[in-house]
Amino acid sequence: MSQTPRRTVVVLAAGEGKRMKSATPKVLHPLLGRTLLGHVLTASGSAGAEQTIVVVGHKAEQVEAHLAEVAPAATPVLQAEQNGTGHAVRIALEAVPEASGTVVVLNGDVPLLRAETVASLIEAHESGARGATVLAAEVADPTGLGRIVRDGAGNLEKIVEERDASAEVRAIREINAGIYAFDLVSLREALSKLSTDNDQGEEYLTDVFGIMASVGHPVGVFVAPDADETLGCNDRAELAKLRALLRDRVNEAWMRTGVSILDPATTWIDVTVALEPDAEIDQNSQLLGSTTVGAGAIVGPDTTLIDTTVGAGAVVLRTHSIGAEVGPAATVGPFSFLRPGTRLGRKAKVGGFVETKNAELGEGAKVPHLSYVGDATIGAKANIGAGTIFANYDGVNKSHTTVGEAAFVGSDTVLIAPVEIEPGAYVAAGSAIQKGVPAGSLGVTRAPQRNVEGWVARKRAGTVSATAAEKAIAEKQAGAGE
Repeated sequence: MSQTPRRTVVVLAAGEGKRMKSATPKVLHPLLGRTLLGHVLTASGSAGAEQTIVVVGHKAEQVEAHLAEVAPAATPVLQAEQNGTGHAVRIALEAVPEASGTVVVLNGDVPLLRAETVASLIEAHESGARGATVLAAEVADPTGLGRIVRDGAGNLEKIVEERDASAEVRAIREINAGIYAFDLVSLREALSKLSTDNDQGEEYLTDVFGIMASVGHPVGVFVAPDADETLGCNDRAELAKLRALLRDRVNEAWMRTGVSILDPATTWIDVTVALEPDAEIDQNSQLLGSTTVGAGAIVGPDTTLIDTTVGAGAVVLRTHSIGAEVGPAATVGPFSFLRPGTRLGRKAKVGGFVETKNAELGEGAKVPHLSYVGDATIGAKANIGAGTIFANYDGVNKSHTTVGEAAFVGSDTVLIAPVEIEPGAYVAAGSAIQKGVPAGSLGVTRAPQRNVEGWVARKRAGTVSATAAEKAIAEKQAGAGE
């Protein structure tokens, strides 16, 4: 039984990306739930590598900090001076002198690369016993890209950059994707022979192919099944194109699993999101981070969910939610704001223009409209009337409010924390409650109403209000005299 060859992955992530015109290193720009570098590292996971080396350079400390979060097993290697891709790979391999077998080299800005393509490239390389294998792509417009020139046996003869290409070579539509698999021994030998005798004064990794061919090491070509996988980005416009391509790929994949996406062009779903069959996502919606949506749930339109869990059969309409849990068959919206710590039980309701924070609603509890609920526990089947404020902050401390099972809070009420409305208690509309209301009791804090006769005529004379009041009084007096 043959053993799987040892493998090493090298990711080139040292460049500044000047055309991005950003304080953020190019490889750290986000794209649907991961950075560019994060996408590449995910794709490289199919290589089965013993070690992954990431070459860092520009703002290395930021890239290293990101690696510690998303790929702590990867080893960063500093390329203090960017002396070319060949130099980058050489110093990466110097960090793993014990490595052998196959080395896979990836650029850090190709986020559409699929893990399956990386695996297929490695398989083609190792089964062909080659010195190197180049990932190529067939494109409609190869302008500006290096061309793949093959020999009579179909192996790579050379890679020709466009500025050096003849008219015949420029007509070739097979381009170099900048992704390679190498026999490590052959690569080390070729790297030692690289020269900086070129326009840029740098060590070019592509020069190793000619060196390998000159000593009889065959260099193969593997064509990517989808040319889009090989696309990198150099500026914000190209990044936006990649984002749209990835959006379409993600949405199509979810629809193939039984998720309804009513308007894919306006629906953005991070690659880290999980959806169950028969979930429905309406137009102008964003599902981000660790969001999950259960079977039969409806999300949108015009909804953004960040790190939010939506249970089976729930409905979330025109809502912004961060770090919330929406239970099965619960309803949210329209125009609701669920902040971190919000947890809605089964069939709970958060209605229009309601904001919640660190609030737990029990099964069937309702906050139908125009309320703020912060730092609160609301029991099952309790009802919170319109315009209720949970006054949780005194300027120094946050305090908690508890509303018991089946309690009823009337409209336009302020619950001043810390306070408890016990199960089955009522609070009269317009009250400001700062003492607990016992179970089955009615809490009331209204002042007696006082009407000041003739105030409008005296204080607002000449206004439309005064005219309307005068007319109404005259009609009432006339009616009384009949």
